[in-house]
Amino acid sequence: MEPALFAKRLLAALAALTLAAPASTQLHIPRPQAERDMAKACAGRDGWGDPAPPAHVYGNTWYVGTCGITTLLVQTPGGLVLFDGGIPQAADLVLDNVRKLGFPPKAIRWILVSHEHYDHAGAVAELQRRTGAKVIAGPNQASILRSGKHDPSDPQAPLLAKAPIKPVKVAKTQAHGTALVAGGVHFTAWATPTHSPGSTSWTWRQCQGTECRTIAYADSASTISADGYRFVDDPERVKAAHQGLKVIAALPCEILVTPHPSASDLFPRLSGSQPLVRPDACTAYAAAASKRFAERLARETVTPK
Repeated sequence: MEPALFAKRLLAALAALTLAAPASTQLHIPRPQAERDMAKACAGRDGWGDPAPPAHVYGNTWYVGTCGITTLLVQTPGGLVLFDGGIPQAADLVLDNVRKLGFPPKAIRWILVSHEHYDHAGAVAELQRRTGAKVIAGPNQASILRSGKHDPSDPQAPLLAKAPIKPVKVAKTQAHGTALVAGGVHFTAWATPTHSPGSTSWTWRQCQGTECRTIAYADSASTISADGYRFVDDPERVKAAHQGLKVIAALPCEILVTPHPSASDLFPRLSGSQPLVRPDACTAYAAAASKRFAERLARETVTPK
């Protein structure tokens, strides 16, 4: 390699390292308002609207949701990123937690969504209205988020028709395997259509001092439905569910977070009674969901319509 070309590449590499570090390491400030024992704080309360205190996850990532539904906040040099909003009534609870951590709600620049059901996206329209944030849709979410109408192919469609979400303004769709770059942090979208057609998992890197980990906000992997629906009668949905589970299993994933905190034992892990970091967490999460799905398909196969 020519000396000039080598020097140019070396400088570029050093510049990249310099830019990457502040986004995760220099911003992290301990916040005394963050709860240290979420398991105790939410003991006996797991309702979707049960208030919860904010809690620290890792690096500049914070839990700001309720006792039953996850909402995450990530601080970047370019502004705050919010994941999900919970049920419509949770908007005030989420913003109160953001304030408790010392952040102004107007600093929320982007809102990302796991999936388009009202228990996770129901508050997004109100949060967008009150913060001015841009909503970034996952690979297969934009039309549903814009219209507020459920996807008729969703196994839960009859139930979702009774609980529509308010339409939101979608700034862009993030394609599968590509990243929204916010303040130097790369938030990568992964289409994981197991739980719903628009299910999306997100991954990003966070650091505490010199120790860096990848957080995976892996979407719900349950294959539930309205009464009367049979997966065995919908081979395309079965194929999509299997594909989603395959992607979840392969996610870069050291710290697993799920839209329902109980699905990943999140509160005991945040409280220190279980390990927070587990390199095989997404693989195990997908394997357990795959087993439950296989059992459902087997029951449907032997049960008449």
